[in-house]
Amino acid sequence: MKSSKSVAAILICALAGIALAQPPEVTRIRGDIVALDGDTLTVHRRSGDTVKVHLAPAGPVSAVRKLALSDIKSGEFIGTAARSDAKGNLVAQEVVVFPESARGTGEGHYAWDLGPHSSMTNANVDAIVEGASGRDLHLSYKGGTKTVTVPENTPIVTFIPAARADLVAGRKVFVAATSNDAGEFSAQRVVVEKDGVVPPM
Repeated sequence: MKSSKSVAAILICALAGIALAQPPEVTRIRGDIVALDGDTLTVHRRSGDTVKVHLAPAGPVSAVRKLALSDIKSGEFIGTAARSDAKGNLVAQEVVVFPESARGTGEGHYAWDLGPHSSMTNANVDAIVEGASGRDLHLSYKGGTKTVTVPENTPIVTFIPAARADLVAGRKVFVAATSNDAGEFSAQRVVVEKDGVVPPM
């Protein structure tokens, strides 16, 4: 009996350790910058509410620049939010071409929140095929493959450097943030509108 209790205790501790090791859930904040006051960024979200986000002193701030569909090449690592059409095919809502230094970022296929039936696929471009509705990207990631159709009018961007000076009231912003038990947000990444190019993710 004592042995069984010991095994049970070990299992409980192990499961607790796994739970503690889980990364914090990320909240994606999309909207317009209201103000930047010190390390606090105030954002009016698309949902209509206004939230405050704490920025770490050395937290990453970036922007995006436009690319053309023809700029996507085989062998590149991309992220694409897509919706499923009536036949279950993935149709891109946006594509981000990652710099080579960011290869592997968020790799995989998972649910996204850029609208109903939206998903995100971060993967390697294995092949590009001309299709009737645009270009079909054949993608592979650890554990799977997907094909995503990219229509001609799809926003396609890549990351460029930005700074806190670019966090100006009125500009569009995308923030990946975590929150604590009090509901306070802390930014993990900030992507801000620059030169008129809005973060599409």
